[in-house]
Amino acid sequence: MGGSIEHDYAPSCELYERLLRPTLFEPYVIDLAHRVADLTEGSITEGSVLEMACGTGILTRQLRTQLKPSMPLTATDINLGMLQYAQSKLKDLNAIEWKEADIANLPFRDGSFSTAVCPFGLMFVSERDRAFREMRRVLVNGGRLAVSVWDCMEANPWGVAVHDTVMTLFLDNPPQFFKAPFIFADVELLRGLLSANGFDQITIQAVPMECYSSSAESLAVGMIEGGPLLAEIQQGGSPEPVVNTVATAFARLGGNSPFRTTMQAIAVTARARG
Repeated sequence: MGGSIEHDYAPSCELYERLLRPTLFEPYVIDLAHRVADLTEGSITEGSVLEMACGTGILTRQLRTQLKPSMPLTATDINLGMLQYAQSKLKDLNAIEWKEADIANLPFRDGSFSTAVCPFGLMFVSERDRAFREMRRVLVNGGRLAVSVWDCMEANPWGVAVHDTVMTLFLDNPPQFFKAPFIFADVELLRGLLSANGFDQITIQAVPMECYSSSAESLAVGMIEGGPLLAEIQQGGSPEPVVNTVATAFARLGGNSPFRTTMQAIAVTARARG
């Protein structure tokens, strides 16, 4: 699909869920779900929610739990393998429609949703303006958007550790993927894209939290083998030496067992301008 970077997460979904979800993502999706619930508090019963880049369904479960039971929820992701994993994992939950979809080419009619939410997905979309236009298009006038993205790498020491280690190990052809997660730390870029593509009442808030893992090694395994960085690393050989070196860097940063450091994301809300 055009517009977004595709990665085959399916083989590593279990690692992603077990090692990255509780450490990096769950604290923030709980925060984002509360924000969405607050935004939809006054919505009419017929209102519906679109989740983009649902991944393994971390936020999907939180949304379905916190939203009104009568409020339809559509969960989408560009990666079919990840979407199928999420659907299987959350098969006990009702009133969720699952759909493969690219944020930059959403397969929905204009004004289909009262609320749209995207947890840590916009950073990987190559056609940014188009993605923001699409999010506005599928929202009703006055609809609400809630987004989470990572703040700068410097505010996320775990990111610095991975980036610097990988760059050192691959001097000739370093993997480029790990630069992508932090692109929207430029909040003026983010604000400009929202404003230029039909959004107002924009709020942008830094959200610091603790980054905790049972061990530096488990987080290193999750970082290297539980996501799309693995594909780039495998082009140069086995990921095992990279995992070991990143684990050592993590241990220096936040201890070996447990591992603790800081992390910071940015929470964004906006209104679809009428």
